[in-house]
Amino acid sequence: MRGRAFLIGAVLAGVSTVAIADEQPICADRPGKATSTCTVPLGHWQIEMGLADWTLQKDAGERDTSLVIGETTVKYGVTGSSDIEVDVTPWQRASSRGAGFHDSASGIGDLEILYKQRLTAADAPVQLSAIPFVKAPTAPHSLGNGKWEGGLLVPIGYSIPKTPLSIALTPELDWVADANGQGHHVAMTQVASLGWQASEKLNLSAELWTQWDWDPAGTTRQSSADAAAAYLLSNDIQLDAGANFGLNRVTPDVELYGGVSVRF
Repeated sequence: MRGRAFLIGAVLAGVSTVAIADEQPICADRPGKATSTCTVPLGHWQIEMGLADWTLQKDAGERDTSLVIGETTVKYGVTGSSDIEVDVTPWQRASSRGAGFHDSASGIGDLEILYKQRLTAADAPVQLSAIPFVKAPTAPHSLGNGKWEGGLLVPIGYSIPKTPLSIALTPELDWVADANGQGHHVAMTQVASLGWQASEKLNLSAELWTQWDWDPAGTTRQSSADAAAAYLLSNDIQLDAGANFGLNRVTPDVELYGGVSVRF
């Protein structure tokens, strides 16, 4: 009898936990380059899809563009504080045009597998997560480097008390392939984001993004200033759009994108 009562209590507690999770609005890593600290609730699925993502870069008479359609991250809540994620790009196209030449390539992108673990309590004033990931080289050589790569992200989030503002940082350390394909080296990314909860359904954000790539052939540094908006259609559906603007010559001049996130 006592065991049956315990079992019923456990089931009710589980149902209550799921119900509480359902009442919270969806928390997605879209939009923007910063990564959220939150995870998908236990037992739930979440799909975050980029409907379209277009970039343009001009330099020395050359015009480079890329178009990505349908990049999708599928997430599943493994525990109350962790989820597993798979990111796939079903189709992308890259093209270069200049004096006397025009090259283009299209196909699937690389596959990424990630595991997100929240390291702090759900109600902690400062939130911290860790996300190790690995990239599998599924893209054709005309679009990818054909090498396995990986890295670690450590998202940090802080909501400023008594204000609609929040601050997010996403330091990232990567192990990436050398340009000549003969080995690997370290690269690092940092994102600083300021979020504004403009209304119950609308969130606006501004970001600064920088990447350092210490390839043996020469170090490159990219940076951009970004802006994004996310709108809740319901607690389980979010629409988003954003624009990124390059701050130096080796960064794409502009990137425009839009997408949707759904939890079920």
